[in-house]
Amino acid sequence: MPPINPQAVIRPETSADVDAIAEVTKAAFATLEISSHTEQFIVAALRAAGALTVSLVAVLDGRVVGHIAFSPVTLSDGTPGWYGLGPVSVLPAQQRQGIGKALIAEGLARLRALGARGCCLVGHPAYYTKFGFRNASDLAVEGVPPEVFFALAFDGKLPRGIVAFHEGFAATG
Repeated sequence: MPPINPQAVIRPETSADVDAIAEVTKAAFATLEISSHTEQFIVAALRAAGALTVSLVAVLDGRVVGHIAFSPVTLSDGTPGWYGLGPVSVLPAQQRQGIGKALIAEGLARLRALGARGCCLVGHPAYYTKFGFRNASDLAVEGVPPEVFFALAFDGKLPRGIVAFHEGFAATG
């Protein structure tokens, strides 16, 4: 894996970043076949609901080139303090330069600093295991194949049950 891009600055989103985040998100998912191409609407819905617990941008040469969102999830066993990662977006021209890795690492560090107990996501198996995410046999999302659902328990205690992502993930426009 290439080193983290030393020129990219990772910082919390500001209101001035909203349009750029939408454009980065659209561009990042435009050619991804498994995408329903609603990721920019998901971010907007999470923001409108006040559910973006951690929302970071990567800035390179004064331009937003990446974004990551973390929002609360609900667990059927009642375990509090869990969050969902996603979407994470990097402009195609800046992909494979460590920007996504930097966004994920910083986002997870900020969740830990907030006292979060863990994080989960739906994503590519070959990528997220690098960050300690694992398939969780006792944890699932309805309608999601288990091989693409991952969890990372910050305290080592993986809850059991069904995960429900924020309703903003149903946004389509």
